[in-house]
Amino acid sequence: HHPDYGVEYYEKHFAAIKKEFPQLVIHSLGASEVEHMARISKVSVEEAISRIHAAGLDSFAGAGAELLPERPRKAIAPLKESGERWLEIMETAHRLGVESTSTMLMGTGETNAERIEHLRMIRDVQDRTGGFRAFIPYTYQPENNHLKGRTQATLFEYLRMIAIARLFMDNVQHIQGSWLTTGKEVGQLSLHYGADDLGSIMLEENVVSSAGAKHRSNRLEIIDLIRKAGRVPAQRTTTYEHIVVHDDPANDPVDERVMSHISSTAIAGGTAHPELKLLASN
Repeated sequence: HHPDYGVEYYEKHFAAIKKEFPQLVIHSLGASEVEHMARISKVSVEEAISRIHAAGLDSFAGAGAELLPERPRKAIAPLKESGERWLEIMETAHRLGVESTSTMLMGTGETNAERIEHLRMIRDVQDRTGGFRAFIPYTYQPENNHLKGRTQATLFEYLRMIAIARLFMDNVQHIQGSWLTTGKEVGQLSLHYGADDLGSIMLEENVVSSAGAKHRSNRLEIIDLIRKAGRVPAQRTTTYEHIVVHDDPANDPVDERVMSHISSTAIAGGTAHPELKLLASN
């Protein structure tokens, strides 16, 4: 949060981006940033959301959810808004026509019961608004932060959470596997545990990488991983419309010059056979 930048700053920049690139979907900021800018500009959160939405913001990221239950949230982020407040801001955004994603940070010392409570809190809001496009659990990374790796979620716990989320969050359409924090092998396996999305091929990432996650991929590799998991890969928009369905390997892209940053999603199709070798290279 910049100490001096209020709603006006973001209005100006979103409007400028939309003027130059009107076709661009701006998926940015989160509940914490909105509350901060509203405080700086001395306006309500509702007014702040309405103004930046009118200026060009299309949807919010699920950033800042961390863990919504009170005990683990206070333990890892004591200065952040409460989990209830995070959800209130997201619910306000959904009511104003601004959809969002939702996330969960795993492995900071929370209990299994607190993980389930986190899911329930999101599901209850989703019952009222339908505004969460996806749920994205990801694992805590231990470098360059005060927890120093004293606790981490295992990869088995992560895959189990993907499966539980898919069953429990029946009102959230998409579950994303976070290969960025767990690695490409686990991201691929998550497609068998309930995930239908592997997120974006990012041009740049500076958050989890600074905490130790160094996983990188490209469009061709992600397409190959999804296909070798027995699924049909597809490139999607931020709002989950399919741009290209890669149902025929003969038509796969031959370079990374075009749309390399577009997300890939594993849509229904194909069957995982025992003879499939996960992560086998072409």
